[in-house]
Amino acid sequence: MKNTLSALALCIATGASAAFAATPGEVPVGGVLREAQMQGLSGSPARLSAYRGKPLVINVWASWCSPCRQEMGSLERLSRLFGGKHFDVIGISTDDYREPAQAFLRQSGTTFPNFIDSRLFMENMLGADRIPLTLLVDTNGRVLAKYYGARQWDSPESVDMIARAFHIKF
Repeated sequence: MKNTLSALALCIATGASAAFAATPGEVPVGGVLREAQMQGLSGSPARLSAYRGKPLVINVWASWCSPCRQEMGSLERLSRLFGGKHFDVIGISTDDYREPAQAFLRQSGTTFPNFIDSRLFMENMLGADRIPLTLLVDTNGRVLAKYYGARQWDSPESVDMIARAFHIKF
């Protein structure tokens, strides 16, 4: 019973539901992300480890996902306000094809780095069985939190939540 309650508490704390099983190879909250070679969507390819040393906000999205489209503007504003200085922001598209994802990035004016996950490695490792999914990752690649569903990422509440998770002051 104690283990069941602990698992339920973890699901509630991470925004997950006990009804959802982990994706294959998913790194849970508290775990460290594995190395990954990411295919550039809005720029050059990069290794996930290139983002170590600074806190990281990772958003998993798709061009066909309405809630993903709704929150992208707030992620762009968050990136412009704080990205690079206090933390980095990257996006991972789960689109099957590059063209629709690139068209959406152009249309939305998104400038932070985005990558495409055509082999499902990142999608599975991050736990993106539902999107949008946003992860807060510390300087060593440890997952601090996972948030499923769209948010206003530049709202005072979200900015405060990010600052507390990353132990930074703006």
